Amino acid sequence: MLLKQIGITPDRIVSPDIDETPNRDESPRLYAVRMARGKAQAVTFPGHLVLAADTVVAAGRRILPKAETAADARACMEMLSGRRHRVLTGVALAAPDGSVRERLVESTVTFNRLTEEQIERYVATGESIGKSGGYAINGYAASFIRFLSGSQSGVVGLPLFETAQLLRGFGWQVP
Repeated sequence: MLLKQIGITPDRIVSPDIDETPNRDESPRLYAVRMARGKAQAVTFPGHLVLAADTVVAAGRRILPKAETAADARACMEMLSGRRHRVLTGVALAAPDGSVRERLVESTVTFNRLTEEQIERYVATGESIGKSGGYAINGYAASFIRFLSGSQSGVVGLPLFETAQLLRGFGWQVP
């Protein structure tokens, strides 16, 4: 959906199976770039560019998990309530020759203070499952965002400006 906004239809969409465990003492910035690069390098599609991204929600140096359960989502929402946090999205583009170019986009997001009832209603939607930090800015959680500085598409999961720049750098014609 995001790529379509800049006139791109991928030939293939693949979810690479890589270990997404953060390294001990790894900063959220380094983790986001490492994950994007790892995903790009894990996909084999000879003769084609491979685009990959990874989005990390960070409260200070703490990397919030992708919510796997309602309890995970609730814990993330409680931590983010009334608080400013960073959303870091690493983007990597692997070329057929094996070279990889990367970008990191950092956005700042502030949530309104949430009541227990708001958190419970949001978690009950199921929207937070599988999402970094337990929320999706392009869904119901948009109503919690008091402040956003940076790339909204980056918070969604793919910073379009930086992605288009990477593609242009490899000669891709992006409108």
